[in-house]
Amino acid sequence: MPLPLHAVSRLPAPGDNVAIAIQRLEAGTVIDLPTGPRALPHTVLEGHRFAVAPIAAGEPLQSWGLPFGRALSSIAPGDYVSNRAMLEALAMRDTGGARLPALANFEDCLAPFHLDETSFRPAPAVPRADPARTFAGYRRPGNRGVGTRNFIALVGTSSRTASFVRQLAARLQPLARLHPGIDGIVPLAHTEGGDPHEPNNSPEVLRTLAGFLVHPNVGAVLAVDYGVEPISNARLMAFLREGRYPIDEVPHAFLSIDRGLAAALTEGERLIRSWLPEVAAQRRTDEPLSGLRIALQCGGSDAFSGVSGNPLAGALVHEAIRHGATGVLTETDESMGAETYMLKNVRDLATAKAFLGKLEQFREKLSWHGLTAESNPSAGNRFRGLYNIALKSLGAVHKKDPRTRLETVIDYAQPLRDLTDPGFTFMNGPGNDLEGIAGQVGAGCNLILFVTGNGSITNFPFVPTLKITTTTRRHQLLSREMDINAGRYLDGEAMEAVAADSFDVLIATASGQRTRGEHAGHSQVSIWRNWRQTDTSRLPALRARTPPDGTPLPVLPAPRPGPEDSPAEPVLPSVPLSRSANGRPATERIGLVLPTSLCSTQIARLAAERMNARGLGRAFGLTRVVGFTHTEGCGFGGETMYQLLHRTYRGYLTHPNVAAALLLEHGCEKVPNDVIRHHLAAAGVNTAQFGWASVQLDGGIDRALAKVEAWFEARVGLLPPAARENTPLAGLSIALQTAAPVQPGTARTLATLARTVLSGGGTILLAESDSLLAEGPFRASLLGATAPRATLAYGEPLCRPGLHVVATETDHWVENLTGLCGCGAHLALTLVADHARQGHPMLPVLQVAEAAQRGRVAASDIDAFLTGDAAVDALTLSLLLAATVQHDRTVAAETLGAVDFQLTRGLLGLTT
Repeated sequence: MPLPLHAVSRLPAPGDNVAIAIQRLEAGTVIDLPTGPRALPHTVLEGHRFAVAPIAAGEPLQSWGLPFGRALSSIAPGDYVSNRAMLEALAMRDTGGARLPALANFEDCLAPFHLDETSFRPAPAVPRADPARTFAGYRRPGNRGVGTRNFIALVGTSSRTASFVRQLAARLQPLARLHPGIDGIVPLAHTEGGDPHEPNNSPEVLRTLAGFLVHPNVGAVLAVDYGVEPISNARLMAFLREGRYPIDEVPHAFLSIDRGLAAALTEGERLIRSWLPEVAAQRRTDEPLSGLRIALQCGGSDAFSGVSGNPLAGALVHEAIRHGATGVLTETDESMGAETYMLKNVRDLATAKAFLGKLEQFREKLSWHGLTAESNPSAGNRFRGLYNIALKSLGAVHKKDPRTRLETVIDYAQPLRDLTDPGFTFMNGPGNDLEGIAGQVGAGCNLILFVTGNGSITNFPFVPTLKITTTTRRHQLLSREMDINAGRYLDGEAMEAVAADSFDVLIATASGQRTRGEHAGHSQVSIWRNWRQTDTSRLPALRARTPPDGTPLPVLPAPRPGPEDSPAEPVLPSVPLSRSANGRPATERIGLVLPTSLCSTQIARLAAERMNARGLGRAFGLTRVVGFTHTEGCGFGGETMYQLLHRTYRGYLTHPNVAAALLLEHGCEKVPNDVIRHHLAAAGVNTAQFGWASVQLDGGIDRALAKVEAWFEARVGLLPPAARENTPLAGLSIALQTAAPVQPGTARTLATLARTVLSGGGTILLAESDSLLAEGPFRASLLGATAPRATLAYGEPLCRPGLHVVATETDHWVENLTGLCGCGAHLALTLVADHARQGHPMLPVLQVAEAAQRGRVAASDIDAFLTGDAAVDALTLSLLLAATVQHDRTVAAETLGAVDFQLTRGLLGLTT
């Protein structure tokens, strides 16, 4: 018997010529189509589309009554509809033996939108409910609004203080538990504002930080800097005053780390303790729903997002707006192709033009980096049926209910409190959900509705996030992480009934009921990341660059000693070291949990912490387990960024100090495990040596953690004994990095040390942007008149020892360390100025400062001061290196917990 069409698929709108399969349909399955029964010629995966009417070549394919592609050839009812990008994505995934088409039968078609001003008609306002409902919230003084939570926030003003606020928050957790009136003490650590130079995104960063500080969910706030960053406390304070942010209505302080990290931690704790009684005394009161500002977001979207999850979120916000609340939609690039839907119901012509203007601005920014809107969909999107940006957008914009009028258009993190009647608001922002959320929270949103098809688990530190799943199957798989099941609608329930139940959950959450994510206890922040291009002038040259070939630079012979020449080469002793699987010396045996994207980083961290607490692997010679937190792997565009991630991940997985490694995916990122496995195999790496886990596909956080621990328990038992043999210290790979121009004497000392390592068969790695490579004694001693050139790409594992320059494309301290470690550095020797810098969670980072920095750099935050005496300094450095490699001392940054990890976007990477 043929299967009824409605039993196996959904049509988003009547008249669509393609349907969405609500289950996997094997080739040969007979479907009762409008044109009659037909056996499917190919397997149709769940969430993918097949034709339900004949489509001639050149005709549009339609979902939600709007076009998303153009047929390349005649498409018969029952045919799997596929474009090239989707087929390429599926080729790298495990599809369970699905019989798939060999060729695409449609091409993407993102037609330009034309606003017909002559026929434009303003839409009526949303009618108000009577009586309006209320919720229990925290009424803040002045015009700060109403909070749904009561947190103390610790804000790293720039990326340089990210590790500090994390350390301070960890130190204060026992205090938070003693005050039940406080929802928590949370760090807001981010990646922006810490470069040496003015970032292009400084307006976005300042608006976001200012919004965090005065947010109604914040009962008190501490902002921390060093005072020398491009985005500093002084600049933020001036911005708050100029923008008339109500900062005086918040218990707050601005702390600059000027006497060392330990003293600053003590002062930070003193300030927080002084606020605890006042913040804990805050009480909820009955407040109108007009106090709710609801952020609408989606992540890990699938084909059902626009059918169940997004329409449910739209219905909830429509009802909230009837009661006076505000809804905020963002993801500018995920509105491209859906302009017709967005502008069917808009306040006035000026608002329509403002909306289209934001889309045009975003397109221009994409063009500066050689990108288009098609850079947005992830591998997870395409695997789950969102073939292109038009399909993704057509579903995404249904977070705006068709009954809801678009009232206002604002910039990223522009304050909502300045709007007299915001209603449904569109905020310019990226499709990257975490970066979009930061802007929505900065604007003042105090509740987040997050729609997810795959099951995204991310949360914001001080704003509750309600997760809405699109299908019952995925909701059940991730029942501990998800809050609302929109799949009930797909299962046959009326949307009105699902919305009514969910609206009660929304009000209860705003009134203090904790979400699944809040129970899980993990969160992260990512502000709209900086972009490096501001026009297309450099694009041809950047695209024409030749990749480094991996050949080290030739080094000049050692000069004959003279009165002004470099000091005598220091003696670097031999030390007992083990060997890695590839025969290279290893200074540690590390277990690595490598998160493939930002959304699995917190789970990787939790896994490492749990295994270290258990002492897992010590009996087998593992020194520790490391898990990184970062903001990459999803929500970006640009082929160069894909290449960078695959290179760098390979560098870490094959690092000589890594004895056992597992890749932990979220499940819907742009570089999922299947894709990484493919690229590793293509590079000749044995993928069977690694563990593989998925937060989403393995059934949520707890099950993924259990799988990670079980793999490591089995793996470390198979490791060979850590036999040690005397190895010359000069044979290691040492990264050099400086934070400021270097005095000539120090440069000569570093050059002499580098020559010692190179003559011993070791490797010296420097970032391309490092000041040591500018004209001066270091460069002259090693290279003479030869101009340095990049020999390794960022994160590329080195194959030949020698002097290597890494094409980092960044001057961000932590991003450079991340790339150097990926290239294979065993440890880093760095020269700092003004203040200590952050270290690396896996790479020991020795920090020294020149004698003139005494009084500016805290002695307790670094490993040594140089004296200016070449012989003494050479001896000091050699002893430090030897003691660190032998684990006789721990570098200062690691002792203080001042470590961070961040991948660069490079010159052409961009948030999408």
